[in-house]
Amino acid sequence: MTLDDEFVVEPSGVTVRVRGIQRHDQQVDHLVPGNRTALNLVGVGHHEIGRGDVLVRPGQWHRTTTIDVELTVLDALDHPVSRRGAYMAYIGSGEHPVQLRVLGPEALEPGETGAARLHLPRPLPLLPGDRYVLRDSGRGETVGGGAVLDIDPVVRAADAAPDRSIDRVIAERGWIEVDRLRLLTGDELAPVLGNWVVDPERLSADRVRVTEMMLAAGPLGLDLATLDETDRLVAESLDDVVVDAGRVVHADSIDPLDGHPWIDALLAEPFTPPDPPDDLGRNEIRELVRRGVVVEAGGVAFAAAAMDQAADAVRDLLNDDPDGITVAQVRDALGTSRKFVVPLLEHLDATGRTRRRDDLRIAGPRL
Repeated sequence: MTLDDEFVVEPSGVTVRVRGIQRHDQQVDHLVPGNRTALNLVGVGHHEIGRGDVLVRPGQWHRTTTIDVELTVLDALDHPVSRRGAYMAYIGSGEHPVQLRVLGPEALEPGETGAARLHLPRPLPLLPGDRYVLRDSGRGETVGGGAVLDIDPVVRAADAAPDRSIDRVIAERGWIEVDRLRLLTGDELAPVLGNWVVDPERLSADRVRVTEMMLAAGPLGLDLATLDETDRLVAESLDDVVVDAGRVVHADSIDPLDGHPWIDALLAEPFTPPDPPDDLGRNEIRELVRRGVVVEAGGVAFAAAAMDQAADAVRDLLNDDPDGITVAQVRDALGTSRKFVVPLLEHLDATGRTRRRDDLRIAGPRL
């Protein structure tokens, strides 16, 4: 800590700046961990901060209202500890009324150690290993204490088996980003895929599942855009796969669209294009559009080259009639029918090569 450092007061969330640091009645300009200190803070009044509040660096802590803890019940107690009681948890310098649930058995006997879940009345910045003391304010007695095991439990209380293991935290989530893992455990691990740490069993199962999705997608492969971030990372990490133009396919797959005879047919009849054959479904046609081989306009599929040829023909017509040309003129010039020329011209309009003015077409900015 040094002068002018910024901190956040928890749980209020107020941002403050350190104006002065005092240690053993002496002014200092910095302080290392493990020292008692008095601070002069800018940004908060003395009435806005109290016992139990803490200063933390922004983004450095997870704030939690539910924690799983290890609870050791005092030997001297003459009754078991259960969820019935008016409990107070002493954490740091704070005193917090909490709801308690013993995990596993209904109660813990005197001298027994077990796990419990505490529900706090306000978010606190905590880490596994932080210590606490538990009192029953109704009986006016200390009942036990222990250490925090989990500051963000995701397993329901009936099934929870908390401990300090980082592997448990990962396994319960399957996937967890490295920054999130550090906030929850205080430990930093190298990512497995992307920015994620992954449970080995979960990763193995996800690889099987994504492989099945890829095979089910057929020879065109699996469209990565349809996957969430973690499935995309799994797909890209599979062995014997190729990622090309946003799709992942098995390395041995043969592209069914490469050299497809329908493309030749479209090129042969650019302005009276034939309908797609039965072996081409919507996915295949969309892929040809994505590749830039085919253009769909008004429900009609054209070879992409046909649009350039049509634009050239329109340019020639406009050279003779710069004030505008009709659909019929374009139809006759291309030797086609209104069924095809209208969607073709609409595409030229949409791409800026022509503009519609009443019943005429004039040159667009991209012609």
